[in-house]
Amino acid sequence: MPSSTYDATGIQYYKIPSFTFVSGASLPIKVAYRSYNPSSSNAVCIPTCYGGKINTTLAFTENNGALSSHHVIVIAMLGNGESSSPSNTPSFPKELDYRDCIHAQFELLTKHLGINGLDAVIGFSMGGQQAYYWASMYPTFAKNVVVTCGSARTSGHNYAFLEGPKTALLNSTDYADGEYKTKGTRPLRGLRAFGRAYCAWLTSGAWFRERQWERSLGFKSVEEYITNTMEKSFEEWDAEDVLILARMWQAGDIGTTRDDGSYEKALEGIEARVLVMPGRTDQYFAVADSEVEVGLLRKGELAVIESVWGHAAGGGMSEVDTKWMDGRIREFLG
Repeated sequence: MPSSTYDATGIQYYKIPSFTFVSGASLPIKVAYRSYNPSSSNAVCIPTCYGGKINTTLAFTENNGALSSHHVIVIAMLGNGESSSPSNTPSFPKELDYRDCIHAQFELLTKHLGINGLDAVIGFSMGGQQAYYWASMYPTFAKNVVVTCGSARTSGHNYAFLEGPKTALLNSTDYADGEYKTKGTRPLRGLRAFGRAYCAWLTSGAWFRERQWERSLGFKSVEEYITNTMEKSFEEWDAEDVLILARMWQAGDIGTTRDDGSYEKALEGIEARVLVMPGRTDQYFAVADSEVEVGLLRKGELAVIESVWGHAAGGGMSEVDTKWMDGRIREFLG
């Protein structure tokens, strides 16, 4: 959990005394969330993404945004350091499943907030994958789903990318095969290595060619950009949270919500309207994969983010892309 830079504004917690994980483990957990405009009857759920916290998540509520008249609930997925995670919960399971996150979010919304249905579930990256899980697990609960730079199943290419930063952390000298915990230290060297290995994949080749690290972010060199963004952002995270979320991302597949494991049938069975917004230059979640998914959905719509910002286009790093997404969401929800 970040300390000096962490923004806890508006965050609340819901405690579940006994929560059973897909793995079979049962323990008390907490679910962190922030509620915007709770007096509205039109509710929207936005789960967090990889590397995201509640108050770094695009909520589309500011400046008369697309969701400014909705009751928006931003929910920290399990494992992110705000909700129950390895970093803050003793005996937290070694493995986490997207279904765990959705079950916990469903209980928060229905039992604690008294919400019986959603106008939409909207998510970016791992948040987008959660949105797909929502649509498959609770097919009538949300009328609309928006998946931004995400997928219903993690591709082999995406899986392989994540092995790079994971291995950099796991093999760092200060991670020491997990023994760092017995010494009361943090594997900062390993976390910085994770950030460096992650860096080039976040945007795109065109982004670097256009020197956006200088033109848009003001850094004097690529090295300065890497050190002051990617390294520092992961320094703030707990290593076990970083790793458990990466493994959950790799295992993403909404076919697991069905007894037969069929990813295709899971997509065909989704009843909600689904807006899929991949990034043209996203190196994690390819446009081609989104095209396949939209082809399987009953009520799917494809809208490609034409941007050099790669995966980051969907997360708010580009003001132009954020404004475009806001407009598409407004149009889609009517």
